[in-house]
Amino acid sequence: MSWGTELWDQFDNLEKHTQWGIEFAEKYTKFVKERSEIEINYAKQIRNLSKKYQPKKNSREDEENKYTSCRAFLAALNELNDYAGQHELIAENLTSQIISELTRYIQELKTERKSHFHDGRKAQQHIENSWKQLESSKRRFERDCKEADRAQQYFDKMDADINVTKADVEKARQQAQMRHQMAADSKGEYSAYLQKFNQEQNEHYYTLIPHIFQRIQEMEEKRIERVGESMKTFAEVDRQVLPIVGKCLDGMTKAAESIEPKTDSKQVVESYKSGFEPPGDVEFEDYSQPMKRTVSESSLSNSRGESKPEKPVSKSKGKLWPFIKKNKLMSLLTSPHQPPPPPPASTSPSPSAVPNGPQSPKQHKEPLSHRLNEFMASKPKMHCFRSLKRGLSLKLGSGPEDFSHLPPEQRRKKLQAKIDDINKDIQKEMDQKDALTKMKDVYVKNPQMGDPSSVDPRLAEIGQAIEKLQIEAQKFEGWLAEVEGRLPAKSDPPRRQSGLYETQNNTTTVNNCAQDRESSPDGSYTEEQSSETQIKVPSTQEFDDEFDDEETLPTIGTCKALYPFEGHNEGTIAVAEGELLYVIEEDKGDGWTRVRRNEEEEGYVPTSYVEVFLDTNAKGAMTYI
Repeated sequence: MSWGTELWDQFDNLEKHTQWGIEFAEKYTKFVKERSEIEINYAKQIRNLSKKYQPKKNSREDEENKYTSCRAFLAALNELNDYAGQHELIAENLTSQIISELTRYIQELKTERKSHFHDGRKAQQHIENSWKQLESSKRRFERDCKEADRAQQYFDKMDADINVTKADVEKARQQAQMRHQMAADSKGEYSAYLQKFNQEQNEHYYTLIPHIFQRIQEMEEKRIERVGESMKTFAEVDRQVLPIVGKCLDGMTKAAESIEPKTDSKQVVESYKSGFEPPGDVEFEDYSQPMKRTVSESSLSNSRGESKPEKPVSKSKGKLWPFIKKNKLMSLLTSPHQPPPPPPASTSPSPSAVPNGPQSPKQHKEPLSHRLNEFMASKPKMHCFRSLKRGLSLKLGSGPEDFSHLPPEQRRKKLQAKIDDINKDIQKEMDQKDALTKMKDVYVKNPQMGDPSSVDPRLAEIGQAIEKLQIEAQKFEGWLAEVEGRLPAKSDPPRRQSGLYETQNNTTTVNNCAQDRESSPDGSYTEEQSSETQIKVPSTQEFDDEFDDEETLPTIGTCKALYPFEGHNEGTIAVAEGELLYVIEEDKGDGWTRVRRNEEEEGYVPTSYVEVFLDTNAKGAMTYI
């Protein structure tokens, strides 16, 4: 069906319709543009979301990535990032394949439409002009005919009138003839114009207008087809990314299926396993023997000798570490873990020869204080300080280079990982050194290629770096060997006393492990290094900050040194023969007595080296020599 034949008289409506078609194309282009902007914004938000939950570059995230669920989540985030990329691709394809093409086509369509309707208006104007000429010739022919009739009637009247002269009659006759001639000419002109108009009108309505309208129709159909192709492309753009989107979703599904609860549970063991053995049974402590010495605060005894004026005894409650007062804690921690030396052979009276001086009873069971001393490291104060400061140091991100703040098993893993990293760095440096050596050999064989001496500084630098890395590797390997030597044997059951447990046995390895490790109530562990240079002892002020209710231990008596004692061990104090000292803690069965010289100097001396005089008001007071 052709517009030229069916709509030959609908020029104005066709003009409006084609204008609406262009506006519709522009409307669809705007729709696709807004869809593209939505895709871009959506992709941006998806990328930001993925970036927000990407693991940060810190040790915490590295620890979390050991779990399959965290790795699966990271894989899902990466797939989501690729998914966002597909939406960006959709926006890009919409812009390039639809928006740009439609925008360019609409401009061409406007130009073509303008040309077609210009030709139509031109043809319309031409036929209108021909019609006007025809009407003009028609009116002139009508007028000339009327004039000729009037001239003929006037001539007939003059010819019939006998009173009119012959000249007047002749003049009227000539005038009538002239009017008839003009009417004949007008008739011919009108006839010609009419024939011309009919021909032009036939050409206009059957040739020009159908041709113009046909082109407009083709233009409109092409526009509709182009819009339809754009709509199809709109769907194809989405369909093109569906395989990649499907792969992204498959990747997310695969990541979710890779989660292994058993593996994560095993990783928890690997991450937090300390290497210690669980505590054993609590041993029975027999308090029924009258001479049994324990850590009870009521075990102080009276002296039969000289006594100082009565001094109040501190009523400190039996708190568990680290909630016990500082002096109570230091009393447990600083007692020498080695047995006291025997008294020197001399002519001086032996402490055991003092009249009525009862001997310290033999301990068939190791009391809690002695067991605690063996459980703690060779430098207990440092252990305590380090244990108390561990939480703060970890929060601040600072930790010992040897990972001594970790339990044995975790320390071993960290050291092994550090050694592996150092070995990788050494291998890189070695590869670089080999490459430079080969380059130098090429320069030696072909001097024109380069100066061999120019490589020497770099080789020396790499050699120094390798040597430094090897020294560092040896240092960490030494720490690793030390840790591996201290891990407790599985067959060595630990023992527990009075709520505190230890991992002690008769072997040196386990003893060292027990001495170099301690457990604090917050579940943290500290490890003592074999070298004292590895330890940084906190100041007394740092330790005092952990306790608010400090008090100085009261004196419970006096003592006189029977022999000189140099006091080289940790926690001991040197005394001279015959020196008088205050007693602040009696012998608890481990062979040591705690004494004070003044407000600042105090420590342990062998009980057999001194003669003790306890205050008479002390419960169960006795004199030990």
